[in-house]
Amino acid sequence: MKTAGIIISVLVIESAILIVFVHSGLYNVAATSPDPKVIRWIFSRTSDNSVEHHAKGIAVPPLADSSMIQEGFRHYDEMCVECHGAPGVERSEIGRGLYPHGPNLAHSAKELQPAELFWVIKNGIRSTGMPAFGPTHSDEKIWAMVGFLEKMKDMNPLEYAAMMKAAPSGKGGDMEDVDMGFHRRK
Repeated sequence: MKTAGIIISVLVIESAILIVFVHSGLYNVAATSPDPKVIRWIFSRTSDNSVEHHAKGIAVPPLADSSMIQEGFRHYDEMCVECHGAPGVERSEIGRGLYPHGPNLAHSAKELQPAELFWVIKNGIRSTGMPAFGPTHSDEKIWAMVGFLEKMKDMNPLEYAAMMKAAPSGKGGDMEDVDMGFHRRK
């Protein structure tokens, strides 16, 4: 009984300290101030485990159709490249100002299974700037983006620039020139 009282007292004191800390405003929430390593680890592990858990059981359709990949490219170029960049394309000023930064998907998407990519694109990731595209895009369009991401995992800057040049509409059609794999928009 005495041990239970001590545990309850410690929990009450810790809760009071947490409440005072939350209300103090001392924790810097600025996007220019990185979180301490332990906080980054907690959020990273929580996010990774949540995505893995919620993506279980999602059936992955065939993703290699070239028209599907082209459609996924158009969506990626219109909505994702600003924050995530692409082979030979840096993040925009908005993307560089986000904290946490959007991952470079040409590299980090290699760590995710297609079902996990689908779940993230459809549902977003809270408190990261990653929006949920499920409310505005059909599953077919989201799978097209996943198909493109699967292709982009092995893509080089010149291949991405070629897709930009071949894009029939959207921002890809506005490509001004290609210089060593990097493009500039009009």
